[in-house]
Amino acid sequence: MHNLQIIDLHVKAGDKQILKGINLEVKSGEIHAIMGPNGNGKSTLLQSIMGHPAYEITNGQILFDGEDVLAMSVDERARAGLFLGMQYPAEIPGVTNSDFLRAALDARAEKPLSVFKFAQQLEKEIEHLKMKQDMAHRFVNDGFSGGEKKRNEILQMMLLKPAIAMLDEIDSGLDIDAIKIVADALNELRANSDIALMCVSHYERFFLLMKPTHAHVIFDGKVVCEGDYELVEKVDTQGYDWLYKELDLQPLVADKPLVYSLGTCAANRSAR
Repeated sequence: MHNLQIIDLHVKAGDKQILKGINLEVKSGEIHAIMGPNGNGKSTLLQSIMGHPAYEITNGQILFDGEDVLAMSVDERARAGLFLGMQYPAEIPGVTNSDFLRAALDARAEKPLSVFKFAQQLEKEIEHLKMKQDMAHRFVNDGFSGGEKKRNEILQMMLLKPAIAMLDEIDSGLDIDAIKIVADALNELRANSDIALMCVSHYERFFLLMKPTHAHVIFDGKVVCEGDYELVEKVDTQGYDWLYKELDLQPLVADKPLVYSLGTCAANRSAR
């Protein structure tokens, strides 16, 4: 049983304070929908948990199974069982998917996987996600469509089997059929493990297929409303106007979002 605790988390990027006291707890087997208007801190939350260098933690704690996450490097967080499926996956020309994934798996394993066993696992998941058969031999995300990049993030997650997976708009860029394929794969993984998911999405269809156990609305860097799947349905049908009125909030005029790349959540023993 794993437990991720975010306690009074304050985060800034440059001179701008983005998160202003986030409190959230995620346990094994749970699905948390992270919602809210654009520019209010959803992606910042996930990337801060994973250790993105563009974000500075100014106050608060992040604990994973009681251990101080903020004291860990990015690769240590990955080896501990945290994973981030990125909104803007990085392209890595010259590195094939198979080499990249095998290195990531070996970094987390007590002993390296045999080439045969790794190839079996990779082929199985590529077929499961209905990806092109040459995916293993293509350079990581190089020349990929938006949908291929997102499925490639899920492929990494399926192989790495993290304890807690954070998915940042993993469904954007996917057509209806691809969303169902990804959701089915995630549901199957949940059925066979105690993985917990934190999902940022603006599409109720994705949440309809995933059925979150918890829902959180982030506004101006704070969690202003929490609930279960009923909250997801209410936001889908009514938007956020009801929440603005109920809590006497003024919609923010969001700045143009900054696009950063974390590189990879794959563990790298040499990265410090």
